[in-house]
Amino acid sequence: MRSTLVAIIAALSFGLAASAFAAGGGGGGADQPAAKPADPNYTRAKAMIEGRDYANALPLLQQVVARDPKNADAYNMMGFATRKSGNPNGSLQYYQQALAIDARHLGAHEYIGEAYLMLDQPAQAEQHLARLDSLCVFGCAEYRMLKAAVANYKAGRKPTN
Repeated sequence: MRSTLVAIIAALSFGLAASAFAAGGGGGGADQPAAKPADPNYTRAKAMIEGRDYANALPLLQQVVARDPKNADAYNMMGFATRKSGNPNGSLQYYQQALAIDARHLGAHEYIGEAYLMLDQPAQAEQHLARLDSLCVFGCAEYRMLKAAVANYKAGRKPTN
């Protein structure tokens, strides 16, 4: 009986979540503004980062935040490109800016945690891991990645760029 009840609740929860996702994920109706199109410089910078061209992505991202100073994703990508260019200390300011804009930014929490591990500050990384744990109720990739990085660090494998 109990397992049947659990299965029914799970199915209903999944159904409600799926319908919310299909409807756009939240309340709102026709009076809400349409999502603004992605900045072409952000799109180009993201492609450059995927191709490991971090140095050339940074000026594009700087243009993005100059036009849109509340773009947490762009600040997060600036931090990522800076860290991957070999400057984990310099990346912190960008991750912190992303988190100041959006305290729930999963990617910024993961990446700043990895930067702190590179800087031999595991306690700081674990604070961001704990924050991800509270944000990712059912788990998320960012939590799993930072958790693995912390475990590797504790096992003597410090992350590199």
